[in-house]
Amino acid sequence: MDTGTHIVMGFAIGGLAAIDPVVANDPATAQSVLIAAVIGSQAPDADTVLKLRNNAVYIRHHRGITHSVPAVMLWPIAITAAIFPFFPEANLLHLWLWTFLAVFLHVFVDIFNSYGTQALRPFSSRWVALGVINTFDPIIFGIHIIGLIIWGFGANPVPTFLIMYTVIVGYYVIRFMLQSAVRHSIKKTIPKADNVIIAPTIRFYQWRIAAETKEHFYVGRAYGRSITIYDKFKKKSIPDNEIFQKAKTDRNVSAFLSFSPLYRWELSEGDDQYEVRFIDLRYRSNDHYPFVAVVQMDKDLDIQSSYTGWIFSEEKLQKKLDILPNE
Repeated sequence: MDTGTHIVMGFAIGGLAAIDPVVANDPATAQSVLIAAVIGSQAPDADTVLKLRNNAVYIRHHRGITHSVPAVMLWPIAITAAIFPFFPEANLLHLWLWTFLAVFLHVFVDIFNSYGTQALRPFSSRWVALGVINTFDPIIFGIHIIGLIIWGFGANPVPTFLIMYTVIVGYYVIRFMLQSAVRHSIKKTIPKADNVIIAPTIRFYQWRIAAETKEHFYVGRAYGRSITIYDKFKKKSIPDNEIFQKAKTDRNVSAFLSFSPLYRWELSEGDDQYEVRFIDLRYRSNDHYPFVAVVQMDKDLDIQSSYTGWIFSEEKLQKKLDILPNE
C-alpha cells in the first residue's frame, strides 16, 4: 500500500491495542504501543531509500529483504529496543507484540496489490502479488480516516476499529469476487490465454489486463465483466545474439527482467548505435507503456547509456539516457 495508508493503519492498530487489558490500563504502555505501531507500519518500506542510488537497485530490492520473514521478526525487536528506553515503565512483551502486529500487517496487505512483495524470502524469492487492491485504495484509506475521526471525537477505539476492520475484510472479499469475474470474462474473450495478469486501478470496477497466448500478447481494460482489448502484439522470442546477450548484462535491463513477468522487446539500429528496449505490458496508460528498460550501445557493443523505470514521454526518456550514461 502507499505511505499514507500505512500511516493511518498504524494509528488504527495503536487504537485497537486498547483491546489488550495491559495496554488499556497502563498509560506508558499505551503511548509506547501507539508510537511503535505507527513506526512499525512504516518500517518495511525503509528500502525506499534505495531509490537514491538508482532505479535498478530500487526495482530489484524494493519490498524484498525488508519484507522478508526474517525482517518481519527483526523489525519489531529493533523498534521495541529503540522505544523502550523512553518508556521504561511500559510492558515490554506487549509493546513487542503490538509492534509485531503492525509490521506483519504492513507486509501482509502489500501482497494484495499488483506490485507485491518477496514476503516468502528466504524460502522463495518469487514475488507474491495477488492483484486485488490498488496501491492506493481510496475506500480503504477513507474507511481508516472515518474510524480515526470517530475515535478522535471520543468514541471507544475497540468497537470502532473492530467494526472498521470487519468492513475492510468484507471489502477484500468483494474485490476477490470481482477479480474472479474479470478472469472468467477474459477466458471467454481470449480462450487460448495461458497467462493472465489482472491489476486493479483506483476505480472500483476498472482493471488493467494483460494476457499471453502461445502466439500473442493482449493488453486491455476490464470494466465490470466487459473486456476491451486495446493492443495485440505478436510474440517474439528474445534473439540469442551478441546484441541481446550484451544488453542483458546491463544492470538496468537485468533489474527489469527480474521484476517484469510480461513484456515485449524492440531493437532499433542507427548509424552509430543499437538501442534495445524492453516494455512491461502490465501498465498501459493513455496509449502509453510507461515502465521500460532501455540500453544504448555503440557498434562495438559497448554500453553507452541505460535506464529503467517509469517514463511518460519519449522526450523525457531520451533526456534520461543523455544525462545518465552507464547508470
